Amino acid sequence: MTNRTLLLLLTVGFGCKSAASPAPRGVDTNASRNAFNAGAVFLDVPVYWYADDDGTIDRSEVVFLAGVDAKPEDWLTDDGFTERFRAAFDRIEAGVETPKDPRLAAVHRELSQSRATLVRTDLRDAPVEDKAFVRDMLAAGALIERLFARQNGVLSMASKIREDDAASRRLFHRNQGPWCAAPDTENVEACTAITPKPEKISGLYPESLQKNDPKFCETIAARDDAAKLMHQFHAVREVDGALVAVPYSEAFAEDMQAVAALLETAASRQGEDEAALVAYLKAAAAAFRTNAWEPADEAWAAMNATNSKWYLRIGPDETYFEPCRVKAGFHMTFARIDPGARAWQERLDPVKSEMEAALAKLAGAPYAAREVSFDLPDFIHIVLNAGDARRPFSATVGQSLPNWGPVANEGRGRTVAMMNVLTAPESIAANERQARSVLCPATAKVFDPDPDALTMSTVLHEAAHNLGPSHEYRVDGKVDDEVFGGALASVLEELKAETASYFFADWLAGRSLIAAERARQAHVRDLIWGFGHIARGLKDADGKPKTYSYVAAIQTGYWLDRGVAKWHADAVAANGEDRGCLELDLDAMPKTIEALMAHVAGIKARGDAGAAKALVDKYVESLEGPVIDVVQERWRREPEVSLVYGVQL
Repeated sequence: MTNRTLLLLLTVGFGCKSAASPAPRGVDTNASRNAFNAGAVFLDVPVYWYADDDGTIDRSEVVFLAGVDAKPEDWLTDDGFTERFRAAFDRIEAGVETPKDPRLAAVHRELSQSRATLVRTDLRDAPVEDKAFVRDMLAAGALIERLFARQNGVLSMASKIREDDAASRRLFHRNQGPWCAAPDTENVEACTAITPKPEKISGLYPESLQKNDPKFCETIAARDDAAKLMHQFHAVREVDGALVAVPYSEAFAEDMQAVAALLETAASRQGEDEAALVAYLKAAAAAFRTNAWEPADEAWAAMNATNSKWYLRIGPDETYFEPCRVKAGFHMTFARIDPGARAWQERLDPVKSEMEAALAKLAGAPYAAREVSFDLPDFIHIVLNAGDARRPFSATVGQSLPNWGPVANEGRGRTVAMMNVLTAPESIAANERQARSVLCPATAKVFDPDPDALTMSTVLHEAAHNLGPSHEYRVDGKVDDEVFGGALASVLEELKAETASYFFADWLAGRSLIAAERARQAHVRDLIWGFGHIARGLKDADGKPKTYSYVAAIQTGYWLDRGVAKWHADAVAANGEDRGCLELDLDAMPKTIEALMAHVAGIKARGDAGAAKALVDKYVESLEGPVIDVVQERWRREPEVSLVYGVQL
């Protein structure tokens, strides 16, 4: 609903072998870091080799992964490696073979479609109180994982994995459940971490309802008490044959109380310089106890780069994860704030009311411009994502929250851009290879592979969630979930925000706030961002829309339909190898972008469900032709990134 996800894709190297095994200090080995880190995934070794100065693996060059169900002392000693690690290293050196068992072979194929990519935080020189707070948040992250597993109905499933089935254990952790999610295996029946393969039964609705009614979401939505049953912070339970809405604080009481206690402990350890953080920790703790989240939103919105060095969001927010797309999923995003990256705040703060007016004009009646006072974004360095914030693949690079309540309605939410998830050289190189495989040479020249080139689009996308008709905007007294249904409402809100990132790039260039060439680069980069999502398919294994894939498909189809994008079947792509490439008419794009912006904003302003469905039918359901096939084939040459987290204390 309110975040921007980027698919990061890169290559995996798994090659040279050596008879050497690791010793407590530097040990000669011909295995590359990539080979070790790839093999560690199949053997579920929770250690990442992140640096190498001399061709040897050394204790100082590895980090234990945060957020895993394992103990560091089982793998690492203070200055070396345990016997368990040595045995795993020997197996990696020998080469991890694909199992003959069809299920395990499918599991290996699933895992091979991604590469573990480290987000490392080095706090070894941090103050003692900072280290204590980080430990508290790592513990909170584990509880959030439990809550999210309860919501997904998978908490008890991990115990069914055999002790010696390391690959299935890693799949379950990465995917937050036993089901496969990579493009080539998500629909393979044999691909599962546990057998027999379980049905997907959400923990937010009665099991019998889900099994007996394939359209139970629509059934609930049509009831007179739908607003209560579909409330974002309530689970639906069956009591004496009747459906009732149960607050999260009651439905998941044990874990909710545990999180609250931990947050209160963390608050008690903070100094006077973190008064804003203390206020949020206390308010969030109260929300976990009472299910009243608005006071926590107020305290959270009061935090910023000037009054805290930490970024923390903990609680239920996004809705993409669940079958009806209306219930909020528990997540934790924990990061350090970068106080120096404020250029975009200074650039956009003076004009955000004008941005609201511009979007309101395009949306048209009955929407009217409103006063907006949101802060433009904080730049953060992720320490740990947990629960709904931790994805099997890709990375969230921007987010605007909250989604509901006065803070959201009055434009006082917070926007963040995640600055440390796109910096791996392999990621940059792989994304450029993908772009050059599908773009024609002239368009490829405008593509900027630097991760910083995506920052502007991320900022504008997230800002747009606070502009124009958003989630809480009402038509005839109904919010967008009620007007369009949860899944379509999510698609429309993200389509509005992503199209706005195109639109406002030209808008800023027209006011000389950015260079015109930067806007053109942003258009190409946004197209490539969309292709990354199209490559993963348009629907999940259950036939539900993949929100960002739908957004990208609608935009791509619109550009092709209006002629600002053209497919040249016989032309050679910019990489000089692939035949067939896409060319953008960047001079003509601004008018077409404005037309799509007006169309989407108008649909939301009027609550026009028929026009929304027509847009999806035309550009998603009826999408055919070479572009989607080419994008999926060429993108999938590169494995997808799967983020892992390492915290050194």
